Order: sequence, then structure tokens, then C-alpha cells
Amino acid sequence: MSNPLRFVSHRIEDYAMQVTFDPAKGTGTVIYNLSLIHQEDLDYALSVFRATCEAGVSPSGLIRVLHEGEDNDGYTIPSGHCGLLTLCSTTLDGLLVKRGIPFNPIGGGVVEVTENIPRRFTHLIKYESTTIDPLQVLISQEITSVLNVMQTGTGSLLGNIRECHMEAEDKVEEVLEELSESYFTGILDLGLPNTSCLGVAVDPQYMGVAALGGTNWIAALREEGVHVRMQAMKGVTDISRMEFITDM
Repeated sequence: MSNPLRFVSHRIEDYAMQVTFDPAKGTGTVIYNLSLIHQEDLDYALSVFRATCEAGVSPSGLIRVLHEGEDNDGYTIPSGHCGLLTLCSTTLDGLLVKRGIPFNPIGGGVVEVTENIPRRFTHLIKYESTTIDPLQVLISQEITSVLNVMQTGTGSLLGNIRECHMEAEDKVEEVLEELSESYFTGILDLGLPNTSCLGVAVDPQYMGVAALGGTNWIAALREEGVHVRMQAMKGVTDISRMEFITDM
């Protein structure tokens, strides 16, 4: 019997249940993305990642570098390549689950930014309608301008959005406040109940929460012409296995 299709919304819910990250202690498990680059591009890739973190277009400065032949959860880095594990922004959904906050993942897309202010989603792929991560798809379309945002404050970034029940508004704000003092930042907009968030409609009695995509630095690399293969939401790892790019 063939395996049934698994839409991204189901994967997010599965991974969210495995997140144990505690922002106050800086311990626990988080969801990660895995990117493959050629060995000779490692130093440059790290410099771009560092720059996106400094510019505030990456949600976290945590990273783990794997070299050829190294194994991670059963996946071996191929010859001539390096693997870069970075924090996936859907880790936020895991924190919501941990706090008992009802949420629905909506989708991932491209966010228009003007003078460093997020304005609206210009493209959006709904998680419930795709089996491939939306940001992975959109990066391949070459419609971002992350470098422009970093240099001028105007352009387009990758982001994602979920909706939370309005009865949990206070708890959502508590989570976001804790994250602002932790290893994870990048909240683009917190919508009002029953009001669209960056142009995306939410269900009645819900509020939208939009966040930076953890793959903006990959989009920046692609814009620079660097070859990258990305696997979004590759798995879950203990945060202690990662380190800050500023310490490398």
C-alpha cells in the first residue's frame, strides 16, 4: 500500500509536538533546516549568514556546521559538501503548542518591506495545499530581494504566518516577549483579532502572527549566485548542538 500524501500543515503539527525549547533557559529541542553548499563556499556562506543576522532578517544566529562524511539523524553529508543546520522559524509553533495555545499554520510567502517596515504578503502558498515547504518553493522562483532589504531597508523577504485563537492573546504576547530576549526573534506582525495580518485574512475569533522565515539567508546566498540545496523542516535537534555565528 502506498503512503498517503503528507501536506506541510501536518508536518508542522507533528514537529511542533516535538519542540521542548525553553526560551528562559535556552535549552531543549528546536526544528531545523538543513542546507548543503560546496566546501569552497563555506566561509562566504557563513559571512552571508552573519550579515543577515546583523541586519535582522534572520530569526536566529544559531548554526551548526557539518562536514563531508558527518552523519546527522541518519543523513550523511555528501563528498565535497558542507551541511549547515539553522533554526527553522516553525519552532515558534512548537512554543505555542507547549503553552497550550490553539493555532493553525496558514502558509509561507514573500513579504514586501518598505523602509524597514513589513507591509504585506505579495505571494503566499498555504500549508494545507502543498507537500513541499512554501519557502523552499519560493526561493527557487528568484522573487526575493533580501539583499536590497539589508542594504536599503526596502525589498522583499520570506515569511510565514499562523493564526492563534484570540482568547489566547495574552499568552501569545507572553511567548513573543520571552522570545525577544532569547535565541529567536523576527516577529513581523501581530494582528488584531478578526483582522487581517499583513494582508492575509484569518478565521473568525483568531489573530494572525507573522514571522521571518529561517531561510532568508539562503535566499540572500541564491541572490549572490551561490549554489545551495535546502531541506526545510528537516528535523528536530537539541539546541545545545548549535552555536552562535558570532562565536565562530
